[in-house]
Amino acid sequence: MRMLAALLGLVLSVSVMGVSAAGYTEGKDYVTLAEQVRPADASRIEVAEVFSFLCPHCYHFEPLLQAWVKKQPADVVLVQTHASFNHNWPIYQRGYYTMASLGVKDKAQDAVFNSVFVAKKELLTAEDWADFLSLYGVDKQKTISTFNSFGVNSQVKQADNRVRDFKVASTPTLVVDGRFRVNVSNHEEMLKVAQFLVEKVRAERAATKH
Repeated sequence: MRMLAALLGLVLSVSVMGVSAAGYTEGKDYVTLAEQVRPADASRIEVAEVFSFLCPHCYHFEPLLQAWVKKQPADVVLVQTHASFNHNWPIYQRGYYTMASLGVKDKAQDAVFNSVFVAKKELLTAEDWADFLSLYGVDKQKTISTFNSFGVNSQVKQADNRVRDFKVASTPTLVVDGRFRVNVSNHEEMLKVAQFLVEKVRAERAATKH
């Protein structure tokens, strides 16, 4: 049994060394937060993205991020958090959590980006969002009441708290396991650093099981 444990430890050490060999450096390519922000699902490796529908970089990053997530094993989960720190962002933040509450986020999310950056059509009131989401079968009055509901207010507050605790100043930003904030701006490189951190967390968790 001791021999098996030693061998497992050696394999994990080699795995971690292999991950480190990618050349990503703490303090340069990623930052370790002073305190972990509790993941939404601690049983999985959370990759959190702080974004905004009004952020052009987020618009271009979205298809790359979604394609990357689809390739991940079941132990990885993407949690997107809409920021509110620029002009009109709070309105789109509220719209995002309204979509989530109404169960149409996955169907309508790309269309919101396209509305902003392709059609150049703004959604700046609850009524605008009601008209927009009616295209996805949502009753207009239901959207308006949800837009201003206690539940959406709570999600907005939680989102602002997460952005603050992540110490995020720009979008898009990725945070892995509530501990590691990716610190590069190139979109492809962001995902490579995120992959490195996912594997780091996975190796750490495997090591604690033995």
